[in-house]
Amino acid sequence: MTKDLKDNTGVPPLGLRGSIQEEIKKRILVLDGAMGTMLQRYNFSEDDFRGERFKDFPHSLKGNNDLLSLTQPKAIAEVHAAYFEAGADIVETNTFSGTTIGMADYHMEDLVYELNYESAKIARQVADEFTAKNPEKPRFVAGSIGPTNRTASMSPDVNDPGYRAVTFDDLRIAYKQQVEALMDGGSDLLLVETIFDTLNAKAALFAIEEVKDERGIDIPIMVSGTITDASGRTLSGQTVEAFLISVSHIPLLSVGFNCALGADLLKPYLQTLSHNTSFNVSAHPNAGLPNAFGEYDETPAQTQAFIVEYLEDSLVNIIGGCCGTTPDHIRLIAEAAAKYKPRVSEARL
Repeated sequence: MTKDLKDNTGVPPLGLRGSIQEEIKKRILVLDGAMGTMLQRYNFSEDDFRGERFKDFPHSLKGNNDLLSLTQPKAIAEVHAAYFEAGADIVETNTFSGTTIGMADYHMEDLVYELNYESAKIARQVADEFTAKNPEKPRFVAGSIGPTNRTASMSPDVNDPGYRAVTFDDLRIAYKQQVEALMDGGSDLLLVETIFDTLNAKAALFAIEEVKDERGIDIPIMVSGTITDASGRTLSGQTVEAFLISVSHIPLLSVGFNCALGADLLKPYLQTLSHNTSFNVSAHPNAGLPNAFGEYDETPAQTQAFIVEYLEDSLVNIIGGCCGTTPDHIRLIAEAAAKYKPRVSEARL
């Protein structure tokens, strides 16, 4: 399976698809919004998640959004297209949970390579269509690498502080498989995102470096952490500065924050980050905080107003949205971003 997929990628070489390193110097790049929020609008049933191929699978599959790249690829392509139409320069692959660790919840570990490969291929095809329509605005695909549902730095058992549900090597092996598939499918860059435990992220970065060395190629890397609450720390307890130091050993396209907070609450932590790094800075906050029903009420106009503050203070090089954001949010964000110049770092780190 893996060999066949690799032999028939039909993906243009990275050098022929435009350089994101060059584009990021010209303007503020716009990242897409939430995939999950958009997929909820389809109201897919258990049967929809299964499709014909998995109709007899012995375990429940509803909620496995990554699987939709195989069973509902048209919907995934439509979401990518909607974000490009709204003005996004970069879309993320539908692979947030695409590791053997994440897929274990659905007993689908054996599908990980295919899930990532097909997800990247779908995004690649849509991106190439939009680039062909307007070559002056090349569109890019970011291979989304989520944090997994386990943490390498902390014990999940309060009665056994030394216990770990996952090891660094477990994570490295899982991430390496995901990275290989995302690259084979045509990703322009890799996005290690929603980092709540930097040790997990370091395993992902180690895996990326392994693949780069083995293949003798380079690929841009975005790293995006998550400040979980008003403490200004990640879930594993790191401050903004500690997080930054922990990931700065790798040459990165950008470092930033996403998820957990809305744009207003995220701003002070983004300021700290921006003033202390020479890397490009990214942000894709939620559409505010969730309400009692877990839904996001912040309107596109409200989100845009908060993002304008980022732009006026020259805090970001890449801006987008996370949970609760839609193409309407991204459209207003893109309109605002087009009026400002990208951040130029004065930091020495």
